Amino acid sequence: MSGHSKWANIKHKKARQDEAKGAIFTKVSKEIMVAVKQGGPDPEGNFRLKLCIQKAKANNMPNDNINRAIQKASGGTDGDNFEEIFYEGYGPGGVAILLAILTDNRNRTASEIRHTFSKNGGNLGETGCVAWMFDRKGRLTVNLENQDEDELMMLVLEAGAEDFKAEEGIGEIITEPDSLEEVRNFLVEKGVTIEEEEVTMIPQNTIMVDDLDQVKKLMKMVESLEDHDDVQNVYGNFDIPDEILAQLED
Repeated sequence: MSGHSKWANIKHKKARQDEAKGAIFTKVSKEIMVAVKQGGPDPEGNFRLKLCIQKAKANNMPNDNINRAIQKASGGTDGDNFEEIFYEGYGPGGVAILLAILTDNRNRTASEIRHTFSKNGGNLGETGCVAWMFDRKGRLTVNLENQDEDELMMLVLEAGAEDFKAEEGIGEIITEPDSLEEVRNFLVEKGVTIEEEEVTMIPQNTIMVDDLDQVKKLMKMVESLEDHDDVQNVYGNFDIPDEILAQLED
């Protein structure tokens, strides 16, 4: 898996979710409202909304909050004023950072994101400077604890997925974005339990960052960016050795 996937796993282990729960609910609500505005309030006919609801439930967001966001977007103007954009830049070690943004004030957000990059040893770049290094893909994860890896590999190939990787008891399945739902449904019908499902940005190549001080600066910057209200997702092309990640957990 990519360095970013590893970082996501470490982040969960750092148990920051409770502190950030309110912020997560706010971000997911924004995603739900934009999804409703684009494709309607019925998740069965709006795959983006379906993914948003799954994400909300994975983060223990109450059904009342989910329904409220759907109703607000269905009956009013909420969601109309959010602009979807990508910001691009470089972090410590020269790694590429790509940010998925939902904002109602581009100028304010750009200023704040630029400040976050600068104070953490990075710099916000021009549009297009790193986006070409990433591919938009569908991503599914499966817990391999009760799943035969070879059997799953055959099912993944039969489903028409692009790639399958296994690491540390987790299977990662990569698809074209438009094939994500079809691959997911095929695997579920075969009895496979899907843990996570998303459309994401995956780096074509990764840069190894193996200096502990540099990794700490990079992680601090990523955390600061993820904590920003307008940042929905942070993608990076970094990879970090397991022994360095282990030191971060200490």
